[in-house]
Amino acid sequence: MTTSVSDDLVGLLGDVGAIVFYLIVWGLVFAGTALFFGIFVPFVTGDSLLFAAGLIAASASGVDIWVLTIGVGIAAFLGDQVGFLLGRRFGRPYLDKRGGARTQKAIAKTEWFYHTFGWWSVVIARFVPWGRVFIPVIAGVGRMAYLRFVTANLVGALAWGVGITLIGYFAASIPAVKAGSYVIAGIVITASIVAGIRAWRIDKAERAAAAATPGTSTSEG
Repeated sequence: MTTSVSDDLVGLLGDVGAIVFYLIVWGLVFAGTALFFGIFVPFVTGDSLLFAAGLIAASASGVDIWVLTIGVGIAAFLGDQVGFLLGRRFGRPYLDKRGGARTQKAIAKTEWFYHTFGWWSVVIARFVPWGRVFIPVIAGVGRMAYLRFVTANLVGALAWGVGITLIGYFAASIPAVKAGSYVIAGIVITASIVAGIRAWRIDKAERAAAAATPGTSTSEG
C-alpha cells in the first residue's frame, strides 16, 4: 500500500515536471532567509524541506540529485547574502520592524549568539531555525567584514544545504525509508504549514496588542 502511494506521487511529480520541483525547493530555501519566510515556516524552508527533497529525488525519475543540491546550495548562499546586505544597508531599525514581542526576543537571542560565536555563528545558525533567519541580517547590522561573511556563508550553505539534501537522498537506499518517503515528506510539510500559520497569528496578535497599548514598543530585547 505504501509503495503504491509512493508510485502515485512519483507519477504526479512527473506530470508537474522536475523543473517546477527544483524551482519550488530553491525558492523556499532562498525565501527562508532573504524574505524572512523562515520566521513563520522555519521547517518548510529548513532542514525538513531539504531532507524530504533528497528523499523524493531518490525515488522520482527525472529529478537529478546533483542539479537539486547545487541549486539548493546556491539558493542558500544567495538568501543569506541578501539578508546580510539588507542588514548593512538599513541597520538596526530594519530588525526592529520584524514582528512582535516573540520575534524580538528571538532577535535578541540571535544577537547574543552572533556576538558570542562570531564567524562560526553564520555557519552554525544554518541548523537553527530562528538563527538561520536573523544571523545574516545581524551580521550586516554588526558590520561584519564582507569577506569573512562570504566565507562563512559559503561553508554554511555547503554543510547545510548540500549536506542535508544528500543525507536525505542516500537515506532512501534503506527500503523502508524509500517506500515511505512521500508519506514522511507530506506529514512534515503539512505539520509545518499549520505551525507556521499558528505562529503568524500569534505574532500578529502580539503586534496589535502592542500597538493598542500606549508607550509600548516591539523593540524590546
